[in-house]
Amino acid sequence: MSTTWTDAVVVARYEATPRIAVFDLARADGDELWEYEPGAHIDVQVATGLVRQYSLCGPPGVRKQYRIAVLDEAASRGGSRAMHALAEGDTLRIAAPRNRFGLTSVRRHVLLAGGIGITPLLSMAQSLDATGGDYHLHYCARSRSEAAFLADLENHPRVTLHFDDQGPEQRLDLGRDLGEPVPGTAVYVCGPGGFMDYVLGRAAELGWPASALHKERFSASPPPPPPAAAAAGGGGESGGGGEGGFTVRLSSTGAEYLVPEDRSVLDVLLANGVEAPNSCGQGICGECIVRVCAGEPDHRDDVLTDEERAEGLFTPCSSRSKSPILELEL
Repeated sequence: MSTTWTDAVVVARYEATPRIAVFDLARADGDELWEYEPGAHIDVQVATGLVRQYSLCGPPGVRKQYRIAVLDEAASRGGSRAMHALAEGDTLRIAAPRNRFGLTSVRRHVLLAGGIGITPLLSMAQSLDATGGDYHLHYCARSRSEAAFLADLENHPRVTLHFDDQGPEQRLDLGRDLGEPVPGTAVYVCGPGGFMDYVLGRAAELGWPASALHKERFSASPPPPPPAAAAAGGGGESGGGGEGGFTVRLSSTGAEYLVPEDRSVLDVLLANGVEAPNSCGQGICGECIVRVCAGEPDHRDDVLTDEERAEGLFTPCSSRSKSPILELEL
């Protein structure tokens, strides 16, 4: 269940914008990299104990190199700054691609990107161009100078660019650019949290069902507000609710561990020597997903669909329990 890493070298680097650096990575031993489908991302270990996820934005099928683009975040937790310090010839470690944001089997695709969210959608657009798929990409950025891959996109007949610093008539208008639901159409959204919340909320207002909306976040959504009962003092650890402590039980051994309010299920499992897959720690990558055997989960991830939650899937890194005991298939 542990992640397998391979050494990689930065074979090229360039600045796509003043804040976005593009890196081409190849295996240090010269072998081919793993195959992947558009929308996939990789784990990048830029320093000991520092792992971040970056979408692959090169054309799928090219196994000699991976391409990623990294935004220099002002509020970086260390990942983007470490990546921006890399130069051509530097080495790092990467893991095999994972994909929970792939293209679905529908007639038409609408791609909605905000800022650095262009990275997985660019790979999708390249794949659809190669296969003759029907799509349109809407790319929103603050300005032309902050739009990565602009040279590849600005004259593309299936791409519309939207810049915050230009006239209102060219800004994203979901009533016009997305419209009401069309059978056989899927919508893919990626970008900063505010952009995604706006797009997904407006799409729902327009009548798009959740099953047609596909998303990938680069950071976790804010946690939900505490329940009214807990805020009034009716919660607490003895209740076992999502805001208090609860017990996690392993189905394989029956072992039980207390999960206090200030620690995640994953933290507790790892601290007790339980071998549990993990990566982002924020509920956005899907690496840690397990199945619930008993109990009522309190889902707080941004990766599982409603159908997957109904099937009993659960993210120990971010979600909690509404019941006093939550039994996991571990």
